[in-house]
Amino acid sequence: MTSQPTPWRATVLTLFPDMFPGPLGVSLAGKALAAGLWALEARDIRASATDKHRSVDDTPAGGGPGMVLRADVLAAAIDAADIVPNRPRLLMSPRGRPLTQAEVVGLAAGPGPLIVCGRFEGIDQRVIEARGLEEVSIGDYVLSGGEIAAMVLIDACVRLLRGVMGKQASGTEESFSEGLLEYPQYTRPQEFEGRQIPEILISGDHAKVAAWRQAQSEALTQARRPDLWSQKALRRGTKNTTDG
Repeated sequence: MTSQPTPWRATVLTLFPDMFPGPLGVSLAGKALAAGLWALEARDIRASATDKHRSVDDTPAGGGPGMVLRADVLAAAIDAADIVPNRPRLLMSPRGRPLTQAEVVGLAAGPGPLIVCGRFEGIDQRVIEARGLEEVSIGDYVLSGGEIAAMVLIDACVRLLRGVMGKQASGTEESFSEGLLEYPQYTRPQEFEGRQIPEILISGDHAKVAAWRQAQSEALTQARRPDLWSQKALRRGTKNTTDG
């Protein structure tokens, strides 16, 4: 009798476990969750508090506004939750490394991450260091907590898991898969408010369609994300130098 493979699992440490699954419980992610293609565990950090008030935070050392999540409480929560060997330990944080599609692909290929959702003014730096938390950001802005950011990361990973999307091509021909933004998409009707589908897309010439889409992706990336375009140009230059 062969054992079933362990599904990709996301474990989330949060002060608000009732926020989950939230949007992850509907559409593609929700159907895949119900089908057992992945698993979600939302654990309450307060369960690791030791006093009768279930305190998880305290005032910042050195003074200042707000409160900080305690190192001892959060460390205990991580230790109690992290039973999967060699899984990434992530902290959703605006000061973290920007989340990229390449990072998502890597996370989706692993066992699934343990994700800490910060609140208040942040968490004690010592637990970040002691438990090897890797700080990850979904953008240069500040949210009320890490829960929504964790949902973004999980959704990006889940859609890449085997069996989640109907067509595998959907996961490869899209924005960032080649360091470019996705080309414009069209469908019926052929004319909408005087606007026509580009003739080349209904020409039946697959080579010309592919070339048009590539050109559109490059033009959009240059115009809207010059940072991505510069990175792609740098990689292309490095590859050419190596090949030469």
